[in-house]
Amino acid sequence: MNDRRSRDMKSGLEKAPHRSLLYALGLTREEMERPLVGVVNAASEVVPGHIHLDALARAVKDGVRAAGGTPLEFPAIAVCDGIAMNHEGMRFSLPSRECIADSIEIMARAHAFDALVFIPNCDKCVPGMLMAMLRLNLPSTLISGGPMLPGRLAPETKGDLITVFEAVGRVRAGAMTEDGLEKMAERACPGCGSCAGMFTANSMNCLAETIGVALPGNGTVPAVDAARVRLAKTAGMKVMELLGRGILPRDIVTDKAAANAVAVDMALGCSTNTLLHLPAVFGEGGITVSLEIFDEISRKSPNLCKLSPAGRHYMIDLDNAGGIPAVMKELDGLGLIHKNCLTVTGKTVGENIAAARILDTEVIRPAANAHSTQGGIAVLRGSLAPDGAVVKQSAVAPEMMRREVRARVFEAEEEAMRAILDGRIKPGDGIVIRFEGPRGGPGMREMLSPTSAVTGMGLGRDVALLTDGRFSGGTNGAAIGHISPEAADGGPLALVREGDRIRIDIPARRLDLLVDTEELARRKAEPAATRKECPYPVLRRYARQVGPTAGGARYRD
Repeated sequence: MNDRRSRDMKSGLEKAPHRSLLYALGLTREEMERPLVGVVNAASEVVPGHIHLDALARAVKDGVRAAGGTPLEFPAIAVCDGIAMNHEGMRFSLPSRECIADSIEIMARAHAFDALVFIPNCDKCVPGMLMAMLRLNLPSTLISGGPMLPGRLAPETKGDLITVFEAVGRVRAGAMTEDGLEKMAERACPGCGSCAGMFTANSMNCLAETIGVALPGNGTVPAVDAARVRLAKTAGMKVMELLGRGILPRDIVTDKAAANAVAVDMALGCSTNTLLHLPAVFGEGGITVSLEIFDEISRKSPNLCKLSPAGRHYMIDLDNAGGIPAVMKELDGLGLIHKNCLTVTGKTVGENIAAARILDTEVIRPAANAHSTQGGIAVLRGSLAPDGAVVKQSAVAPEMMRREVRARVFEAEEEAMRAILDGRIKPGDGIVIRFEGPRGGPGMREMLSPTSAVTGMGLGRDVALLTDGRFSGGTNGAAIGHISPEAADGGPLALVREGDRIRIDIPARRLDLLVDTEELARRKAEPAATRKECPYPVLRRYARQVGPTAGGARYRD
């Protein structure tokens, strides 16, 4: 076994003090002589998607020991975006991604691990761990906690967290009672796992599988299924195989693996947050994934799945329909999958998907009957978004694909939320929320509450929401985010005024502010709007270090 990294820390006369501390952990000499495998466990009692990860960590460690390694577990933080939503807590979510990557790098380098197994599940924890994996480039596997089951709201009615968010608007519109809302809240999230639809966490877990750094089934096997525990044991055994063969993450994560990930992203109708996370993850491996690449592949990759919030199916349905291998097999028929990419199975993508097939054509549509010929996400540009903006076009009503809207301008999410719930937003409005980008927020808050309220109040086919912030994977409707440059960097969004006309043309990939250049020049000459300084040191540091949205909001070197 290849344990040369840990050998530098544990072997030889001068390393007797180090061995003394390893003995203090309860390790035997035999365990010390084996490769040391770090098991990064993001378990907590705060995040529903992570509350069960200790069981998976035990399974991973069983697998490592069975294959001749010595596992040593250490923790990672994780934010529950649903709990952090719509208050100041959401400002800390995206910054947590960089904290997770940095803290894992610190632990792995300080303690000279030979290999790593990563156990995340929810939104920023998955990309944070993937960033650390690519940065460290040690033999590694990732095993997520798996998706939550949908809730049973009634004998024939399923729901999930998004159902509850949207019901808030229904209550305010008089279509539902508060007591009914509370009963729904009790049933919509029935237990552990990442939320049941194709939101950010499940998007990233599916794409980790697609990239090849997680085993087949990682993205879709339910959290409560015994198959998830078996997968964790296998992940522990596989990392020892990778160590023995000298296979590193950067051998797996290549330009072609990136193209596979973007194609599957578009076919699944994943969260728009993938346009933040994939560039950041691949960037750690020296691979550039630009917005142009997303848009180019989106025009070729059909949208095969409409999972919640875009449709009525859930992650368990995707698993039962054949999972990610079946989706990749269908895309391969269109020439969109690079089959020679290596994966943590030790086999190529082509070998992994050879026997895959679609088992339910309602959940995974064949390409000939795709929901649309283009992918689930579109990249827009224009006078309002010179450096780009993103929209989950698979979740946009037909009436909003081409629309001219009247700007209703708000300097923060809370202001917009009050206007929506107070009934001040009308059909034809475009809710502009600015100074919510990575620097301006700071923290680039996710805005599931306002988009869900718009939908719940019956305005999803008539109102757009435009922001330099971001949206949950659970968002549906004409929610256009990541508008770049952000307002805090002097982007055109800072120049929008109440009542301005904004033209949205998603098929043409355009987002334009219909104000003449002379008027815009006059507005630029006016004193710029600003937000008061953030009181939190961690966010002030983040604002100073974070790069532009279009590059994945990575730290500047």
